[in-house]
Amino acid sequence: MSARYEELKGLKNLGQKYAYTDREVMLYAYGIGLGADPMDENELAFVNEGTLTPRPLKVVPTFASVAAWGSGPGEMNLNRVMVVDGERDITFHQPLPVAANITADSSVLEVYDKGKDKGVVISHQTVLKNEKGEKLATLVASRFARGDGGFGGPNLTQPDPHKIPSRAPDKTIDIATRPDQALVYRLCGDRNPLHSDPEFARKAGFPRPILHGMCTYGITCRGVLQTYADYDASAFRQHVARFSSPVYPGETVTMDLWKDGNTISFEAKVKSRGVTVIKNGKTVLG
Repeated sequence: MSARYEELKGLKNLGQKYAYTDREVMLYAYGIGLGADPMDENELAFVNEGTLTPRPLKVVPTFASVAAWGSGPGEMNLNRVMVVDGERDITFHQPLPVAANITADSSVLEVYDKGKDKGVVISHQTVLKNEKGEKLATLVASRFARGDGGFGGPNLTQPDPHKIPSRAPDKTIDIATRPDQALVYRLCGDRNPLHSDPEFARKAGFPRPILHGMCTYGITCRGVLQTYADYDASAFRQHVARFSSPVYPGETVTMDLWKDGNTISFEAKVKSRGVTVIKNGKTVLG
């Protein structure tokens, strides 16, 4: 087994401490586009706590993806310019509180070396816990390092993704993004200049900054919230998506959704460019 494989596979970081307040909760919701219509009461519940008629602030389930931003199993020493999100799978053990002190336990699950000049996929897990040590959410992420790989890791095959139904979608919705959306979303934690610096984006091979993959992921959560979850954040048990192509801020994301019992399958595309941006999506509601 190669030393580089063993180094990555052994990465682990336990007991990382974080805290957030309602400010971060509302910023995330606004960052994925909720509140664009300031008169929509369903969306306001995620970005405004209510005054004359008090109401509890709702937390978007995928806020879990930024609640402990910066947590991880350790330094992977990858070519940052060439790293993109591959997949995200979040299991929700209980609804996220509006404000909390939390801990994050992170570890690498597996390393898929695709070979020289083909990159490497690294799957890692982060478990978020409250002050009582109870699990709030388990995040499984994969990052695709296009500039790495070929170091002699084992010949492993990634698990098969969720299969989308072959029938026509049960629902199709359009969700517009703002031209400045990446500049807002980056305030949730991800300051990667790929999403804000035109020069950096060109160096990475893109004509202009792209929207964060995790912002697109949050947008798909928003799509399920407004269609099959009746804006009930506590109904979410799992939300999974694979990133297949970037969204450029200002584009409209079209989601196709299929409902089979408590399982919602989805894919998303940008029709104006004829590209699919999210594949093999799955939400489990309870």
